[in-house]
Amino acid sequence: MLHYPAATPSDPDDSDSDAPAAAFLPRYLARIGYRGPVAPTMEVLAALQAAHIAAIPFEAIDALTGAGVDIGADAVDAKLIGQRRGGYCFEQNGLFLRVLQTIGFAAEGLIGRVRWMLPDDAPPTPRTHMVVRVRLDGRPWLTDVGFGATVPPAPLAMDSEEPQPTRHETYRIVRHGDVWQVAALIEREWRTLYRIDDTPPPAIDYEIGNWYTSTHPDSHFRHQLSVARTTAEARYGLRDNRLTTRLTDGRIDRRYLTADEIERTLSEIFLLPVQRHWRAAIERAATAEIAG
Repeated sequence: MLHYPAATPSDPDDSDSDAPAAAFLPRYLARIGYRGPVAPTMEVLAALQAAHIAAIPFEAIDALTGAGVDIGADAVDAKLIGQRRGGYCFEQNGLFLRVLQTIGFAAEGLIGRVRWMLPDDAPPTPRTHMVVRVRLDGRPWLTDVGFGATVPPAPLAMDSEEPQPTRHETYRIVRHGDVWQVAALIEREWRTLYRIDDTPPPAIDYEIGNWYTSTHPDSHFRHQLSVARTTAEARYGLRDNRLTTRLTDGRIDRRYLTADEIERTLSEIFLLPVQRHWRAAIERAATAEIAG
């Protein structure tokens, strides 16, 4: 039997709507349970990244239900910090970028194309994934807190093509001209996660990517319940009604859930404040047939 983490108590009325700007950083640090030093160092960067992905789950439930996704700073702070929700890359990495810049890191956003679970010769995908590049002592580092169940759990050096082991998978970044290709070693095979453009984009590119991801009929987030959380001990991934737990010791557990079990899992494992209007989407997910 695998161990699942208990939920963290939260106040559903805790909202960022009236919080002064000066309170942004301490509220974020409290949200992720981080009590360490706050300075632009590698140790702090790695600690923040690990704490973030353990505390704030990846989820796109607002895209699935049709509620829409607002990636403006106020909306993201209210949702991910105040309401203790999760989000996907534009919300998660947009928030993380602002946190790092507030602390004093030389950080910038980048955008690219998701290639996860696609053959190498598949047609180009839209530019719908945001990551953050941080420069420390002249070295560029990739940080990402918004890529679901295969999110890198630690900063990755962008100036080396050598494999980079982490507590979970081993990663590798290879540069092809103005594009960075990020891959993970999964079941002894290098699998491309995404390809990131080298030039920081204007804000409108994030808006367009978010619009596509949250509203376009071809976006899988419009049709599939997708939730993930990564801790120091395990990765938890929910794809419709299939819950997968991957422990760092190599054990894997897969279970198929009923609607009531999905609802409990969203609360107990993914630490989400389940909302009543999610029920229809949860019931649809419970009847899904997942291949592969």
